[in-house]
Amino acid sequence: MSTAYVVVTVLAAVMAGFSAASVFFHAKWVVQPMADYGIPRSWLPWLGSAKAAGAAGLLAGLFLPMVGVAAGIGLVLYFAGAVVAVVRARWYAHIPFPLVYAAPVIGALVLGFTA
Repeated sequence: MSTAYVVVTVLAAVMAGFSAASVFFHAKWVVQPMADYGIPRSWLPWLGSAKAAGAAGLLAGLFLPMVGVAAGIGLVLYFAGAVVAVVRARWYAHIPFPLVYAAPVIGALVLGFTA
């Protein structure tokens, strides 16, 4: 296990955890755009839980690699879905936001497979 893999994985987990906490605590800068995209407010606990589970899974993946792979794939799919939601809402300027969170997850997956 390389140092780069550990650092990128921890960074991805922290970013996903921060994103989950932002949803759980109803941060206006997160919740308002989601409402603008047409995401029902009732979905917020589920979406936050998915991100929190992904963050925990990435950290667990440092010890159980298959858990990390599953969590990484789940988070990549989650953020791909976020991009789809942004595009469907025609808020094209917001496309980079989910990609910023997806990038370290993708990096962790790539580093995990190359190690």
